Amino acid sequence: MTYSYDVQAKNFTRAGAVSSEFKKELKKLNLPSALIKRIIIALYEGEVNVVAHSYGGSITCTISSESVIITIQDTGPGIPDIALAMKEGFSTASDEVREMGFGAGMGMANMKKNSDSLHITSAEGKETRIDLSFLLTFEEGT
Repeated sequence: MTYSYDVQAKNFTRAGAVSSEFKKELKKLNLPSALIKRIIIALYEGEVNVVAHSYGGSITCTISSESVIITIQDTGPGIPDIALAMKEGFSTASDEVREMGFGAGMGMANMKKNSDSLHITSAEGKETRIDLSFLLTFEEGT
């Protein structure tokens, strides 16, 4: 099953809508709540990054019998230094974004911490693509 979502840049009133909608789909699968939580935290962080830092983008979530794969694709402006962006507390968020309670510099670190694998493709002035994967585990008896 594949779910596709558009994400608008700077639309903070909708930030988190994709995560909320996809969480409903994951709950239907009777996955362990800890796994759902990890997936949604990583997805939410990626979604907010698109809203706060890009010119807009899309998120595709694919569920198979073995995994959940999330692809977050934006239209730029790119990440000039991926290693620096991965450091906890590093943020390029504007003062306006910080005043709204976003931009603490934990987004990329939280995506890495909560996913089973993370791959980022980006460069300054280019789009960013983040691929997150989560191995599915089922509680005994489900």
